[in-house]
Amino acid sequence: MTEKPSPPGYWGTREDGYELHGLVRNDLYTFDWDEKRSTLEFGVGDVLEEKYDFEYQERITLDVRGNPQWNGDDSRLELVYDEAADSIRVKHPVRIRPDRLQEQRLDAFTHTLEPENTTHSAAIDVGANNTLAIVTTTGETTVYHARPEYERFRELSGQISELQSQLPDDRYTSNRIQRLYDDRSRKRDHSRDAAVKHAADWLLARNIDTVYVGDLTDVLEGHWSSVVNEKTHSFWSHRQLVARLELTLGDSGIHVEQVSEADSSSECPDCGSEEVSRDGDAFRCHDCELDAHSDIAGAWNVLQNEVGPMARPAALSAEREGDAPESGAYWEWDGHDWTPARFGEQSGPVDQTSVGKPASSQPG
Repeated sequence: MTEKPSPPGYWGTREDGYELHGLVRNDLYTFDWDEKRSTLEFGVGDVLEEKYDFEYQERITLDVRGNPQWNGDDSRLELVYDEAADSIRVKHPVRIRPDRLQEQRLDAFTHTLEPENTTHSAAIDVGANNTLAIVTTTGETTVYHARPEYERFRELSGQISELQSQLPDDRYTSNRIQRLYDDRSRKRDHSRDAAVKHAADWLLARNIDTVYVGDLTDVLEGHWSSVVNEKTHSFWSHRQLVARLELTLGDSGIHVEQVSEADSSSECPDCGSEEVSRDGDAFRCHDCELDAHSDIAGAWNVLQNEVGPMARPAALSAEREGDAPESGAYWEWDGHDWTPARFGEQSGPVDQTSVGKPASSQPG
């Protein structure tokens, strides 16, 4: 081992192989952590001293915002070169401090749970067309619409397929293809995680302390349509979404319980009839003539199975704007934030791959 720092490079021998390494002296930078104001100080080196007219061994100080959630050994800082992205990533092993972590996580929410006041429950229908559809015992509803994000996902999938078709027969991937895969996953995960965080604040504002989430273990299965399979098994990732719900809602003090969602969209939540039809986001009961958003109907059924009969939610229809408030009932991802959208825009043309299939095999 050498004490001389070096840029990332391949170390090793022809016999043993080569690994990419880099060595950074930990005395070239220091962290000064403080609860309100932290600083990072580091030297700039001879090249930057000359380029920017720094004094000899002059050091730069940067302000760091945020309260540290961990501590670690600065000497274990590691630089890893990501060949696909052609960038260097910094890794720093740390030790989590639970006493500070919970406080930091709670600060991330706009609202807080107030157990001393009346608390309520809610149910969430998770799906591929609509990331989250929520119904509370007080009759409020909200839907997080995922179709635009799925179209962006499919667009990147198309670019990947096109590039793969141009590869030689003995190759399956390339750096460019791998970057597209990574970009596709990041965009999908970011929209999903942002929806869960947004929903957590929405639930806290309504003092929800218990949430029931549909467990689709007995519902998800292979579908005859490749589009439906891509949406439910590649884009959606049901297990990851539920895991994120449990983590984020748990951080805010909301208890999450998984319950069976089987048949939740195959019976009317208002009268219990099984004479129902589902077409995209539209749900209709042929006995009591209930018109509802299909995922709201599913969440409503789940909630009633756990807490008993409840009043009809205020915003139901997937098509009639008059059934929903102007804002807060429906959200759409614009690539950066979940923003209010006009209730009813989610329906659009009916996906022919879902027509005539059992409701239980079409996750929302």
